[in-house]
Amino acid sequence: MSMLERVLASMPALPPAEQRVAKLLLADPRSFATLPVTELAARSNVSKPTVVRFCRSVGYDGLADFKLKLAGTVNEGVPFVHRAVDEDDKPNDLIVKVIDNAVAAMLKYRNNAAGHAFELAIDALTRAGQAGKRIEFYGVGNSGIVAQDAQHKFFRLGVNAVACSDGHVQVMSATMLGPGDCAVVISNSGRSRDLLDAADIARRKGATVIVISASGSPLAKLAQTGHQVLLAADHPEDYDRYSPMVSRLLHLTIIDILTTGVALRLGPALRPMLQEIKRNLRAKRYALPE
Repeated sequence: MSMLERVLASMPALPPAEQRVAKLLLADPRSFATLPVTELAARSNVSKPTVVRFCRSVGYDGLADFKLKLAGTVNEGVPFVHRAVDEDDKPNDLIVKVIDNAVAAMLKYRNNAAGHAFELAIDALTRAGQAGKRIEFYGVGNSGIVAQDAQHKFFRLGVNAVACSDGHVQVMSATMLGPGDCAVVISNSGRSRDLLDAADIARRKGATVIVISASGSPLAKLAQTGHQVLLAADHPEDYDRYSPMVSRLLHLTIIDILTTGVALRLGPALRPMLQEIKRNLRAKRYALPE
């Protein structure tokens, strides 16, 4: 049953005010997916909280979750470009649609992220950093860019961090890992053969493997064996049809959470070094503030 069919079937059980919201949705689902809550409430002649209650009454977490899934139902976007836009969109339309799509995905991830999994990942990374063990980030293609960003963030913490985006180097590097080391494997699809091979080797060598990928993917399933950690990054973006946007933002956000968590665990002794790094970087600027 599609979203619209589910809403239609649920209408008789809804309160009268929420039925008005449902009628607005069924009359023009494409507009409903893009209009702000204030406009939706005005057009339905209800309050803004009523719009949110309607979304929850029909089985969704709230308005952001409902609109995110509705957009995927009523709008296929422009294949290989972006799922939330249309061919004839003007720049102002692109600004709203692209940002709203990203914000909705971020809010959904914020509500669904597994705090326990982050706790395990931060613990493992902190122990590796404190013991002088290796922390390696593996990714290919667009995920390789995220791996480089992760290295850039982590090496400033004074830990042994390396990013690898070449499949052969990943295999060699994973082979040299051991207990206490960490391999952070980043993949949108979770199906890259190179990353699956590297993750499996790192796991067999006794390293902690932290996977950032879609739940249900082969890479995610590998992370659910032994003492590995899965940081699931689920989103509505079809990796076969669209250039990565939301997935990369989610992956970068996950890396930022991990970096922040490890920095806090390493404690105040780390901060003078970070301050000195900033001071030395300021000296590299051509024009210093007066």
